[in-house]
Amino acid sequence: MTNKSRQQAILDIISMHELDTQDDLVSILQQRGFVVTQATVSRDIKQLGLVKIAGKSKKYRYVQVNYKENGYNAKYDNIFKESVLSMQCAGNIIVIKTVTGAANSACAFIDNMLISDMLGSIAGDDTIFCVTKSAESAAEVLKMLKENC
Repeated sequence: MTNKSRQQAILDIISMHELDTQDDLVSILQQRGFVVTQATVSRDIKQLGLVKIAGKSKKYRYVQVNYKENGYNAKYDNIFKESVLSMQCAGNIIVIKTVTGAANSACAFIDNMLISDMLGSIAGDDTIFCVTKSAESAAEVLKMLKENC
């Protein structure tokens, strides 16, 4: 089976199932007749632009994010709006709290905004730290982020 058919199967699977791990996805693909390893699925996830967010149950789910050339799109916008719980500044650092498991996806939204005053960001499971050039720029970026919530 081809790379394209395997990736289409992945998209079909993630539209129907919440998955805790890539191994869960490997198992379902193998049940459908695909010969895959976790490493192959990991590469497919990256190529497809999939991100893991908290699902409705205790499991996670993958969603596909299509990047625009110059920034973010509506899918990231929705993920950001649905996952952010709070945002505040501490000097030149913006601390963003999200629902459990969504910080990485929300951080990708921020990164794709291509904010010139942003020096970098890092996400954990439910917290994002964004470092800006100054405390003043942090306040401006925070205002911009809050407008997207």
